[in-house]
Parts: sequence; structure tokens; C-alpha cells
Amino acid sequence: MIHLYLGLWVLGAGSLTALGYAYNRTRWVFRQPVENERLIRISGYVTEGAMAFLKREFSVLLPFVLVVAAFLSLGNTGILRFQSLSFVLGAGTSGLAGFIGMRVATAANSRTTHAAQIDIHSALRVSFTGGSVMGMSVVGLAMGGIFIVLGTSALFLVFDINGFLNEILQILSGFSLGASSMALFARVGGGIFTKAADVGADLVGKVEAGIPEDDPRNPATIADNVGDNVGDVAGMGADLFESYLGSIVGAMILGAGALSTDATSFKLAVFPLLVASLGVLSSMIGIRFVRIKEGKSPQRALNLGTFSAAAIAGVFTFVLALLFLGTDTFQNTPDGAAIGWLQIFFSALLGMASGIALGILTEYFTGTDTKPVRSIVKACETGAATTLITGMGVGMLSSFPLVLVIILAILAGNALAGLYGIGIAALGMLMTLGIQLAVDAYGPIADNAGGLAEMSELPPSVREITDELDAVGNTTAAIGKGFAIGSAALTSIILFTAFRNQVGVFTIDLFDVRVLSGILLGAVIPYLFSSLAMSAIGEAAFAMIEEVRRQFRERPGILEDTEEPDYKKCVDISTTSALKKMMLPGIIAAATPVLIGFTGGIEMLTGLLIGVTASGVVLAIFMSNSGGAWDNAKKMIETGEGGGKGSPSHKAAVVGDTVGDPFKDTAGPSLNILIKLMAVVSLVIAPILKSFWG
Repeated sequence: MIHLYLGLWVLGAGSLTALGYAYNRTRWVFRQPVENERLIRISGYVTEGAMAFLKREFSVLLPFVLVVAAFLSLGNTGILRFQSLSFVLGAGTSGLAGFIGMRVATAANSRTTHAAQIDIHSALRVSFTGGSVMGMSVVGLAMGGIFIVLGTSALFLVFDINGFLNEILQILSGFSLGASSMALFARVGGGIFTKAADVGADLVGKVEAGIPEDDPRNPATIADNVGDNVGDVAGMGADLFESYLGSIVGAMILGAGALSTDATSFKLAVFPLLVASLGVLSSMIGIRFVRIKEGKSPQRALNLGTFSAAAIAGVFTFVLALLFLGTDTFQNTPDGAAIGWLQIFFSALLGMASGIALGILTEYFTGTDTKPVRSIVKACETGAATTLITGMGVGMLSSFPLVLVIILAILAGNALAGLYGIGIAALGMLMTLGIQLAVDAYGPIADNAGGLAEMSELPPSVREITDELDAVGNTTAAIGKGFAIGSAALTSIILFTAFRNQVGVFTIDLFDVRVLSGILLGAVIPYLFSSLAMSAIGEAAFAMIEEVRRQFRERPGILEDTEEPDYKKCVDISTTSALKKMMLPGIIAAATPVLIGFTGGIEMLTGLLIGVTASGVVLAIFMSNSGGAWDNAKKMIETGEGGGKGSPSHKAAVVGDTVGDPFKDTAGPSLNILIKLMAVVSLVIAPILKSFWG
């Protein structure tokens, strides 16, 4: 048991360190000045709209959380009743992480705009610091939640090793389920909000009215800026919170359950906790390297910080594996192969390398001035139809090499250390999430800063600086999405494996009609889910477009800049649509494994998980990369390529970007959570299913 207590104390220390860092950086952000009165007023609209959305979202989700908690409480006996409290804690910490991140991001937006009046170094520092609060809050709250669940449960099972292996980790899976549920609703709801506003603002403002992006005369601009925070900060934070948590929990379950129940088993169950704690230190050190020098690209500064953190994490993991696992040899059941510390270290290193490879490939297919994106720029010259065809082709092509990387990571991890190796590879990919998420969250902050500069009518030099930061943010966001998809694939596999161990099904007959039916159903679920999300955006965008047109028609003084638009009405349209339309996709994702498990049996549920993972990963890559490529093709044209702003090519590119927005910012990223949520729901109900089917 000493290894468990060691892991708990180290985990608690890591959590406090991350949260302490986030608190310190939050105070620094709020101390930065904002002096322009118009900037203060407009940024206040954005903050007010973002926080109002979150409050209404939480009030809608509270009944769902309570119903699921009651189900878990009634469906379990003994200590497993704590699973319901664990679920509530997971949902609460996931929501809190999004709340903190968005609160700081909305404050950092205006402060980045003010700092851009000084120089690009100051603007990068403020925007990246705001993003680092999101990153470290997610990591700290996830680790803190695990510490509370493990610590509380361990009090009841101090000397019961089998209880630890079978029950505490099952309780911990409830924590992961709570985080997954909240993440899905946050991602889908935030995505519907932001894309409804974005599409409405672009089609009516830029295409019909011919006014610039983020023009304060456009009634949808405030809703668009609110949406960036709701979808790309809070939603993304909840997404990666859940991935990070799932990778730790899954690796612990594999480390505890796949080995014999002697003292050394605890080492492999505790090892992920120690790895996560060292990841906090690695991220904090990497953040210190993000400094932009005169004449250098912000991308270079962000890359330096990210790669430095990864290199430091690799060194830390090597030392940890050597000292903690030492010369012990572990039995990798069921194949009986022996694994040692070196294989486990290389599994973690494999995860880090795979994450970098996924990022590089994603940047190639979606980055500015790459061959695939240039092909879309050229296609824009012949109209919107060829723009859409070429962009979809780029997205489809991109899925092949990215899936190959994921396959290689799975095969290599398994060859090194069996299923535990795959789990450690997934954790290794997410080990430095603190800085990875900071880089991702920096993008929406820089984007909002540019919008605020435009609406506040600051000098063009300010917008030039924010646009340079935003261009880098688009690339980092695309890389982050590829990274999130890869980590989701590995995490879902280890959760699926943990489910298999719980129900005791180690061999699957693919010719069993129940398994085949489950695979087909699982393969179509991502398409149904995406269809619901896309349709919701279409309906919400239609309402937004009609409202913007109405204001332009009934209040001509808006375009003449003699009266202010009704921003609140547009924010309310996005909020109402998002909260109304997010429920059905979320309920389908959570309820399908339960219905199939209790009506079709364990075999059909197993097939369902296989189908949804395979289909969901490929579809997510296609949608995310198509959208990213369309976005950067539009930005290349706006900088002078293919005719520049206002040209027919630009109008075609705007159409492509408008189609790509729900692809890359709503449906695609939400599929990451869909496949993990269905796996963790199956894991939570596994003991009940095993008893039900005898």
C-alpha cells in the first residue's frame, strides 16, 4: 500500500502546484491595464454574454447530472455507491475548469488588445498567459479530483488489495464519466453557439453587406466573439480535461487489473499518477521558454516552449521509470510476456513522439502556404463548388497518414508493454497538457483581441499585430485538434480494454450477428451525431441571419454608423439555440451503450464500441482537417493570394470557410468526446451488465 500513498501525496502536490500557478497567473492577467473606454465597454459585452451562457448551460445540465447520479446510486451497492458522488465531482470539476478558463480568457482578450498597442511581445505574453491559466487549471483540477476520489475510497479499503483493484478504480471511472458527460455538452453547446454567430456574421456582414470582419456595425459580432470563448476555450478545455482524465484512469485500471495482485502491481497502477505530476513541472518549465524575440515569429516561440516541455518530460519519465520501477519485472497478462521499466519508458516516449507526428501532419494539411491548402486557394478561382470539392478531398486524404500514425502507436505500444504500453503511450501524449492546452487556448484569445481592436476602432497597427498572433493561433488550433483526435483514439482503446476486462470477455467472434450488428450501429452513430450537430448549426445560423438582416433593414442607421446594433438579441439567439439543440446528441451518446448493453447483450455492446471508435476517429480527422484547410485558404486569399479581399476567389473562400466552421469547431471535435464517452459509459455499467447477463 505504500506505493498507493506515495502516488496520492505526489498527485496532491502536483495538483496544488498546477492550481497555484494558475491562480498566480490569473492575478497577473487581471493586473494588466485596459485604458480605452470603448474597448472596456465592448469587451464587457463579450464577458457578460459568455458568463451568462455558462450559467444557463449549467442550470440546464444540473437535472441531467442529478438523474445520472441517482441511477448510479441505486444501481450499485456498498462502497460502489460512492460512484454517484464521484460522477458529480467529475462533472463539477470539468465545468469549473471551463468556467475558470473562460473567465480569464475574456479578461485576457481586452488586455491583449491593449498590449498590442505597445508591441507584439507584450501582446503574446498576455494572450499566452491567459491560455496557460486554462491549461494548468484543467491539469490541476483533473489531478485534484482523482486525488479526492482515490484518497476517500482508500480510507475504506486500507488493507484490502483486491478491493483497491476492483472497486476503487471502478469508483474512479464514475469520475471520468462525469467529466466526459460535461465535456460533450460543453463542446456541442459551445460549438453550436459559436458557429451560429460566426456563420451569420460572415454571410450577412462580409458577403451581403460588404463590411469588414468584426465590424462593430454587424449585430452578430459580439455573439461571434462570445462564441470564440464559449466553444474554443471552455469547450476545448472540457474536451481535453476529459481526455487527460481518461488516459490516467485507463492506464491505472490496466496497470492494476492486467497484472497479478502482489505488491508490485501497485507500482504500475500508481505510475500514471507520478507521470502526470512530472508533466506539471515539465509544462511549467516549457512555459518559461515562450518568449518572442525581435523579428522572430510567434510560432517559433510557441514551438520552443512545447518541444522544450516534451524533451524535459522525456528526461523526467526516464528517471522516474528507472528509480520507481527499478529492476522489477512485471507479468503482462494474458500473453504472459515479461516487461520492465525500459519498455514502459519507451511506451511513454512513443506517445510523445506520436503526438508530435500528428501535429506535424495536421499542420501540413491545414497550415498556411502548404501544398494542400494552396490547391484549395487555386480551386477558389473557379467558384464555391470546386472550393468545397477540393477541401473535402484534402480532408479525406489527410485521414490516411494520421490514422497510420495512430495504428503504429497502438502496435508499437502493445509490442513494448502490451495493453499497458498503449495506456502509457496515451498518457505520454497528454503528459504536457498544461502547455499544450495553453498554446491552444492562446489562439481564441488572440482572435478575440483582433475583433475588439476592430470594434474599438484602434489604429491599424494594432490589428496587424493581433492578426499575426491570430494566424499562428489558427495553426496551433488545427494541430491541437489533430492531437486531440489521436489521444482520443488511444484513450478510447484503453477504456474499451478496461471494459473487456471488467465483463470478462476476452475473445470476440466477428461472425456473431450480434457483434456485426453492433459494429454497424457503432459505425453509423458518429454520422447521426454529426448530422444533429450540423443541422442545429444550420437552424441557429438561419435565425441569426434573419435577425441581422432585420436590423439592417429596420434600422438603416446601423450601417451609416449613427446608431448601435442590438448585440444582446444575437447573443440570446445563439444561447437559446445551443442549449435547446445540444441535449439530443448528448443523450444519444450517453444512452446508446446502456440500451444496447441491456437489450443486445455484452457482445453487441462490444461491437458497438469497435464500430464507433473506428468510424468516429476517421470522420473526426476528415472534418477537422477539411475545416482547417478551408479556413487558412481564405486567410491566404485575404493576404493577397488569388485576387485578395473582395475578389470572386475571396467570396468562394468565404463559402468554404463557412462550411468548414461547423466541421472543424463543432462536429469534428465533438466526435473525440463521443467515442470516449460511450467507452466510459460501458465501463461504468460493466459490473451491472456482467451480473445481469450472468
